[in-house]
Amino acid sequence: MRSVFVASVLTGVLSAPGALAAEDPFLWLEEVQGTRALEWVRTQNEKTLAALEKDPRFETFHKEALEFLTATDRIPTPEFRAGGVDNFWQDAANPRGVWRHTSVDSYGGPAPQWKTVLDVDALSKAEGANWIWKGHECLPPADARCLVRLSNGGKDAVEVREFDATTGKFVDGGFRLPEGKQSSDWLDADTLLVGRDWGGDTLTESGYAFVLKHWRRGTPLAQAKEVFRGERTDVHGSPMMLRDAEGQLQAVLVNRAVTFFESEFWLLDGAAPVRLSLPRKTSYQGFVQGQVVFSLEEDWGRFKQGALLAFPLAALKADAASAKPALVLQPGPRQAIDGVAATRSTLLVNVYEDVKGALDVYTPVGGKWTRKRLDLPKNASVGITATSSAHDRLFVKSQGFLEPTALWLGDASAATVKKVKSQPARFDASTHQVEQFWAKSKDGTRVPYFVVRSRKRKADGGAPTLVHAYGGFQVSKTPVYQPEVGKLWLERGGAYVVANIRGGGEFGPRWHQAALRENRQRAFDDFAAVMEDLVRRKISSPRRMGIYGRSNGGVLTSVSMTQRPDLMNAAVIESPLIDMMRYHKLPAGASWVGEYGNPEVPADAAFISKYSAYQNLKEGVRYPKPYITTNMKDDRVHPGHARKFAARLEAMELPYLYYENTDGGHSNDADPLLNARRWALHSVYLAQQLMD
Repeated sequence: MRSVFVASVLTGVLSAPGALAAEDPFLWLEEVQGTRALEWVRTQNEKTLAALEKDPRFETFHKEALEFLTATDRIPTPEFRAGGVDNFWQDAANPRGVWRHTSVDSYGGPAPQWKTVLDVDALSKAEGANWIWKGHECLPPADARCLVRLSNGGKDAVEVREFDATTGKFVDGGFRLPEGKQSSDWLDADTLLVGRDWGGDTLTESGYAFVLKHWRRGTPLAQAKEVFRGERTDVHGSPMMLRDAEGQLQAVLVNRAVTFFESEFWLLDGAAPVRLSLPRKTSYQGFVQGQVVFSLEEDWGRFKQGALLAFPLAALKADAASAKPALVLQPGPRQAIDGVAATRSTLLVNVYEDVKGALDVYTPVGGKWTRKRLDLPKNASVGITATSSAHDRLFVKSQGFLEPTALWLGDASAATVKKVKSQPARFDASTHQVEQFWAKSKDGTRVPYFVVRSRKRKADGGAPTLVHAYGGFQVSKTPVYQPEVGKLWLERGGAYVVANIRGGGEFGPRWHQAALRENRQRAFDDFAAVMEDLVRRKISSPRRMGIYGRSNGGVLTSVSMTQRPDLMNAAVIESPLIDMMRYHKLPAGASWVGEYGNPEVPADAAFISKYSAYQNLKEGVRYPKPYITTNMKDDRVHPGHARKFAARLEAMELPYLYYENTDGGHSNDADPLLNARRWALHSVYLAQQLMD
């Protein structure tokens, strides 16, 4: 799902109106820790593991996955802090991970000299806890005092503790917030801005905070002072700290998310919050040289959808209603902005054209913005990895389906980069190729997709082919290096397809908005069109074709399985939304009404009910045997979706496999040891269905 402050509450889960209970005999599976539900999960897991782990290929898959997921020659992902570089490192010895620090020069060398800041494995052992690292917020400019976020088993809900990164110890009597779906950041050394459950109705219907308070050091949390309040019908209220290059706080900007894609922005800089005069489909992107940068997801006056705009903060403070923006960038029809980040004096903009990436540096000069393009690999994915408002250095990654990740260190002010690290190849790509094709969807729209396959294989329709897509929340699927796909699938003769269907962000907001709500069927039609095109080109055939999607991609794969079972023989449906007539009642579904529609509105229920896979399984249809998998600690997409779908298949005496892990949360990759097992199970299932 889209990267916002994610939270959830178990409202409306354990009880249901009698009528609904009569219609849905599997509501009891929504009780995550219910005795009956847990026994059902145990039975399902035993059957599935017997079918997959006893396959002779499992041990090989597991060993290979473990090798690349815990390899010590991986590129340590950098983050700027305290004049140096941080990294959070996980391997076989430290599966929970170690937060560590080194200098920029040392990091750029072949053998960085790391100093441990916090060992999460040691902390978990000492406290007898199941801690999963969820990051930190440090107070600039020293970046010594930090708010560390720890999750029990990978949930979105976190505990927050004040930590001294210089001494490597938690602060005695320091700030501490009990577990919750919450946000917290520094206003100054003795004051936090906190959004959380304050008791009563202070969480939105989606389970997010909408009340923000100042909490002073040494005072009870109950005495925190309210400074902003949205509405309970909002999705969330999230603050952004606007700090200058010296780390001084200039203002606080609050995103009052009215829906998932509509926001009001409020400036906290005086006695009362001031609303900015912006259209609702606007996103905050950064703050640099006194300029507040936003992107538009809808036309606004002379500015078109997708535009990047900059407002002087001084003008917003003086008169928010009359402040005038400058245009930074207007993307073309085949372009999309995939990421924006600020350095001390520049704005970095990640631009994709026909799903191929580049990185541009924009600098404000005399009221206008100049552009320089960084010299990075062409026809690849390019992504901003780390920046800091304290300086103009940046880290950026480049990669492709067959090109291992490379890390570049740059100087944004000079628009220069140099490669400092390269990941070793994790699979043999010497006989493979990447192609980009375009399929014609049901309504005539051309939809691009990538195919990764062996050059040696004839186009005879016999290639075992895994087709992946997401198709929602303006998330783009770009060419990335995936050892789990390359080693466990491509090396064994499989082909891999990534479909850039509508609902994603590959061509900006318009591509996303084309598949919203009543137009959701377009995403499913696009996906089917890609599979049909693969058959037409004789790359694969329905007998050898499978699909994979997770989260919102689980909507896609479950619907595709029920609408077009003739096109596939396998479906990996992971951490999915499936019961779309009830998703809004399960955590954190109410926040996604802007994407899917509201099942409680009759007009919305009419179009949702036409595709919701849970309601559209039919007797007498030959469906592919799916592998449905989820996580008990997932408090973002409720495991009830996956459980109930499997139970309905079972009741209809249809084939399926179901597996539910106990830890990992929605991301499912918090522990590399569990992640290796996860990918081994995926791969055995796909081999059984598509290669045997």
